[in-house]
Amino acid sequence: MSTTITHFINGAETVGSGDRTQPVYNPATGEATGELRLANRADIDDVVAAAKTASESWAETSLTKRVAVLFKFRELLAENVQELAKVVTSEHGKVVSDAAGEVGRGLEVVEYACGAAQSLKGEYSDQVSGGIDVFSFRQPLGVVAGITPFNFPVMVPLWMAPVAIVTGNAFILKPSERDPSASLFLARLWKEAGLPDGVFNVLQGDKEAVDGLLTHPDVDGISFVGSTPIARYVYETGTQHGKRVQALGGAKNHAVVMPDADMDLAADHINAAAFGSAGQRCMAISVAVAVGDAAEGLVAKLKERAEAVKVANGMEPDADMGPVITPQSKARLQKIVGEAQEDGAALVVDGRDLVVKDHENGFFVGPTVIDHVRREMSAYREEIFGPVLAVVRVASIDEALEIINSNPYGNGTAIFTSSGAYARAFTRGVKVGMVGVNIPLPVPVAWHSFGGWKDSLFGDHHIYGPDGIRFYTRGKVVTQRWPEPKQASGASFAFPSN
Repeated sequence: MSTTITHFINGAETVGSGDRTQPVYNPATGEATGELRLANRADIDDVVAAAKTASESWAETSLTKRVAVLFKFRELLAENVQELAKVVTSEHGKVVSDAAGEVGRGLEVVEYACGAAQSLKGEYSDQVSGGIDVFSFRQPLGVVAGITPFNFPVMVPLWMAPVAIVTGNAFILKPSERDPSASLFLARLWKEAGLPDGVFNVLQGDKEAVDGLLTHPDVDGISFVGSTPIARYVYETGTQHGKRVQALGGAKNHAVVMPDADMDLAADHINAAAFGSAGQRCMAISVAVAVGDAAEGLVAKLKERAEAVKVANGMEPDADMGPVITPQSKARLQKIVGEAQEDGAALVVDGRDLVVKDHENGFFVGPTVIDHVRREMSAYREEIFGPVLAVVRVASIDEALEIINSNPYGNGTAIFTSSGAYARAFTRGVKVGMVGVNIPLPVPVAWHSFGGWKDSLFGDHHIYGPDGIRFYTRGKVVTQRWPEPKQASGASFAFPSN
């Protein structure tokens, strides 16, 4: 049964005034399950006006009361992990355990935000000059918006909203139109937690909604996660309209496997990192760089593990991997794998024609491993965003570093080795923002910050953690004097000095 998926503006669900809609699908079955209302200009103006009004009083609400709402929201979120995970699976397709995992990582950021009293402490310098003190503190931007991708419909909004809200901003979430229902679930939890109306809003929509937020004069900041071309567009458009912008882009994450690595450990973790969530993660491993003698043994073990992955409807409790998000994504993956084969790569495991019983209309692609991939192939150049692992063979760690450092992306990378010397050389020499040693998905915990280098990030700030606090606030420095009555003013036409 198809349902209407609405906006959430000023504390209430509303269909808005726009008349455009778009179907939402269950990728495992190929069936339309919802009809999404798409925002028009009037809806954009309404949500920004509500957020602006709410931001003025929320910014003046005591930090203690703001944090209390965050604690309550954290408890409600923890109580609803499984229910929220099923909502994600029904529209994204990832297995329920994986969806629950993304909620858990989002919870970490909520918990970090609960400690904002420590993060927001200012500085004070006494008697910097005769009778003069200087102190600094941080204030919220005002109205901020988060434009989030389909692949993490809970985790990525939770990278943004808790930090933005606890620092005193009002937040507008523009989720992906492919899996929008989780955003409404979060909105209901925020309301139940006692957040004032208008502080957290959901604006459903497509490019019209994005452009409306990027150009609206009352939106002060934009957070974005998505592909590199759109991240660049968001950054350039937002900054041209005077907004603070952080825009996280795409990735081409490499895992280097040295000959001295534990090959079973490396194969297990690369297999999970390449095919978990059907490879639709910005931190997925899409390239295994096999160094020297590591290649033959690694490829054999990857083949064995890829063939053992159970691909099924994500609701099935023993499923390892679900479908990709759209039939267009499936077709693109099939095309890229075919091009690699035509260009001379070896198809070790071919998942292009996988059919899942009783789900013949689902958007499934099986785990695929391609060996002897060269850098000019589309399977290497493009951000595949699917369950396709390319194996590139090199002679040395220096060659591996050269390959990674010459890639335009710099999001995440990993090395598998038993050598501390190799690990240290790699972590210091690689031009990538997040690095794992024997860990393929080096997503930082919430009290650090997440972000890549090069074409994987536009803007000066990484997301959540300390950088999140800095992004959603502005510094203010006050220099003050309280002279005694009838005391000489000390005013001078010369530039003040100490």
